[in-house]
Amino acid sequence: MDRRATKAGQLARKGFAEPHQALAVIEPWFAEHGEEAARALLAPVIASADPDLALAALAHLADEHPDVFGAVRADPDRWRRLALVCGASAALGRHVCVHPDATEALAGPLEPADADALRGTLLTAVGADPDAPVPLAEAGRADDLRLAYRRALVRIAARDLDAEDPLETMPSVARELADLADATVEAALALARAETPGHEQVRLAVLAMGKTGARELNYVSDVDVIHVAEPALDAAGEPVVSSGEALALATKLAAGVARICSAHTGAGTIWQVDANLRPEGKNGPLVRSLASMATYYEKWAKNWEFQALLKARPMAGDRALGQEFVGLVAPHVWAVADDPAFVGESQAMRRRVIALIPAREADVEIKLGAGGLRDTEFTVQLLQLVHGRADDRLRVRGTFEGLEALVACGYVGREDGEQLSRAYRLQRVLEHRIQLFWLRRTHLMPADDPAALRRLARSTRHPDAAALLAAWRQSTRQVLRLHQRMFYSPLLEAVARIPSAAVRLTSESAQTRLRALGFNDTAAALRHIEALSTGFSRRAEIQRQLLPAMLGWFASGPNPDHGLLAFRQVSEELGDTAWYLRALRDEGAMAENLARVLATSRFAVDLLLRAPQTVQMLSGGSEPPRQFADILASMEAVARRHENPVDAIAAIRAVRREELLRVAMARILQTADLAAVGDALSAIMSATLDAALGVAARDIENPPRLALIAMGRWGGREVSYASDADAMVVVADSEDDEALAKANRIITRLRDWLRKPGADPALELDLDLRPEGKGGPMVRTLASYRAYYERWSSTWEAQALVRAAHGAGDRELSRALLGAIDVVRYPEAGLTRRQVTEIRKLKARMENERLPRGADPRRHVKLGPGGLSDVEWTIQLLQLEYAHAEPGLRTTRSMAALEVLEATGHLSQADAADLRTAWTLASRIRNAAMLLRGRASDTIPTDARELAALADLLGYPPGEVSTFTDDWARAARHARAVMDRVFWGLR
Repeated sequence: MDRRATKAGQLARKGFAEPHQALAVIEPWFAEHGEEAARALLAPVIASADPDLALAALAHLADEHPDVFGAVRADPDRWRRLALVCGASAALGRHVCVHPDATEALAGPLEPADADALRGTLLTAVGADPDAPVPLAEAGRADDLRLAYRRALVRIAARDLDAEDPLETMPSVARELADLADATVEAALALARAETPGHEQVRLAVLAMGKTGARELNYVSDVDVIHVAEPALDAAGEPVVSSGEALALATKLAAGVARICSAHTGAGTIWQVDANLRPEGKNGPLVRSLASMATYYEKWAKNWEFQALLKARPMAGDRALGQEFVGLVAPHVWAVADDPAFVGESQAMRRRVIALIPAREADVEIKLGAGGLRDTEFTVQLLQLVHGRADDRLRVRGTFEGLEALVACGYVGREDGEQLSRAYRLQRVLEHRIQLFWLRRTHLMPADDPAALRRLARSTRHPDAAALLAAWRQSTRQVLRLHQRMFYSPLLEAVARIPSAAVRLTSESAQTRLRALGFNDTAAALRHIEALSTGFSRRAEIQRQLLPAMLGWFASGPNPDHGLLAFRQVSEELGDTAWYLRALRDEGAMAENLARVLATSRFAVDLLLRAPQTVQMLSGGSEPPRQFADILASMEAVARRHENPVDAIAAIRAVRREELLRVAMARILQTADLAAVGDALSAIMSATLDAALGVAARDIENPPRLALIAMGRWGGREVSYASDADAMVVVADSEDDEALAKANRIITRLRDWLRKPGADPALELDLDLRPEGKGGPMVRTLASYRAYYERWSSTWEAQALVRAAHGAGDRELSRALLGAIDVVRYPEAGLTRRQVTEIRKLKARMENERLPRGADPRRHVKLGPGGLSDVEWTIQLLQLEYAHAEPGLRTTRSMAALEVLEATGHLSQADAADLRTAWTLASRIRNAAMLLRGRASDTIPTDARELAALADLLGYPPGEVSTFTDDWARAARHARAVMDRVFWGLR
């Protein structure tokens, strides 16, 4: 292999795509300067984004301007910077070859240029005095402006490309580009004055908008502006011309600026000046007076126009006039979020932008695509405009400084802010590098161009194109996730719905607002608010953001005062934890859901305050109730961690408390209906007793097989929050003489441990439905049960067995006993006349004896006329009568049995509907009363406030309490009429 081929291979490994062409350029360097010096010259070329491109530009410069080439080569800093610029930008490489004096901008330290220095440089370039009150350029020097602009651009690009961390440097690069735009427009205006006789008779202010206004400009971007003009004033302060004449002059000046900046000549071009964000857009006058602006923005402007004005600032011309305009529109900008439609309009606008992206560009759009630059910018702006109404610290123009302010003030989490900032910086750097190559306005990732991707990867410090694309895709995923969470946040929408004055919780009208919201003790509410939000800690900052929305959400619940108190209690317990306030602020509907729970249910609040960390269950929305197997696995797992059985039971009860809270919250938030609640509470009861049985039998030698037969509502899987565990205990037949004693010991322990008062709700294992009731043995063998039911069982016991099902313990043993009692609860010939009479007598006695003294039967949803007892006894009577012939009636569930009775014609459709309506409403009332009060109740309250709260929880609109009571009265009356006919036999 010859020496030349070896060198070409080395160059290829160094990054040259055309190593032989490169070698032809480089070999003379080695010959002229020696190997060491030539390698030093080559190193910056190899380090550039595109070594071939850089080398070609340098070779061209050497051919066309050898003296400039020699001067640059002699300065290592200039050489390195020029190689980096030529390797990243074909456009700037060509420019320095045609205008080699631009290389002088690469000499010396490359610190960010001061805005005033840039202004002075460009005004001087066009022959204007930078210190003059109204700079006036020399006519015909527009090309000098273009060259000065390109020279400054070469300098900025060199600083950008030479940065050790492009992401870190990016904001200062964007700021300097915006300052360069300001200087350019100022110089273009000086040139336009030279072309406009009478220019001194008008004061023209050019206001920067968009990224220019934010001082976050791209390399190639339209410069968005708005023009405001007023007549100049004489020494006496009087206008020197009419308003119309001033506007005509100003329009000529504005048009001249646009023409100078957009024109293409041999000196190049600058960029388009875009005035389409002005009032009425393209259809409106190019320049308006302050009075005209005021009228437009007060009467006709749309919300998006105020959002755009967030970034408005004076950039050129009469700065005082420009600042007057900014002061004029600022109150409108920071009140735009008071419009109830604003947040929805902003969200719809973003969706519309994405929908309009051509399909072929959707996956490569850096700016407008999902997870792109616009998502970050829209998110920051929306948060600023909503929260900035009450927090002046957020009233900044730029996306970078806006995001920093949102993080510093607690509106965005530190980690989220860091992720969003880094992703935005990366995407902006990619946008800059892509635009820099040809100095063309584009936002598309060159995904199908390997050479462009390679160049892009090298210029952004990525090892290869694959790593670059992976980093970009990850950034879009991060932005999209954070954008969707913040931009569509229920908290943001709730705060936006609150008037600006009411967002400030410390205003004098706070008590009036609290009273209007429905708080009864406004003084106590203010104390809670003060305790939560006073101070300068991040915790207090976030609480001040949360509370305006939380107060509204508390007010939508039955008890706002209790909700706020509970929120303070939970916050004081959890406020210093890393996740709590962050989750409330950031996690979708968590804050609203928590507010609803706290303002609705003392039962849920009591459970929550015993272990406040369980509020995490709301972090992903309301969690559905868990299945029996999952609950049992959790209980058994925590029990195994404790050798002491008492501690193990305490751990099981803690899991039970958490599961009860989960079900309560699901019901309050309407993600679980009545049937789902009954199933879930029954599963919790079964899992608790299953796990506790295992603990109770731990130190029993050769413990017997035993099972709990669920009875009553547990057996029917219709458990309510306050239900006891009605059960019978069966022990397997065995030769162990101690089996019954061991079983009694296990059950006694079980009952004592679970009923023991403590931090977690007690569970009563009620064995009164066993054979012979309280007078019979607590535990029986399977053989004993069989013998008893074959010989001595009573009719009431047969009725109780209708709802018998496996509850806990040994399933095979339960199956054996349930099989044995089928003949009792599903008698082959149905009920005898005597048995029907017995059941009716027992029901009559219950109605006379069990209704609490002084209770209004019409308000008692369990034992009153048409209540649960009436419905269930009617259904059970029909099951005893017909289940032997109708297998579908062999169910422990009341509503399932009712469906079969209707389907088989044993009940008419109307009667079944009446029973179903009463049973469902009564069950819902009982559950709601428990949730609301935190204690069991079967009575509809008479207290007006409690009654209204109960109606609210049941879903009745405010003011519809009478509708609720009428609904119950009607349902109970109809159900009682069905019972009279079907159960009592009355016609």
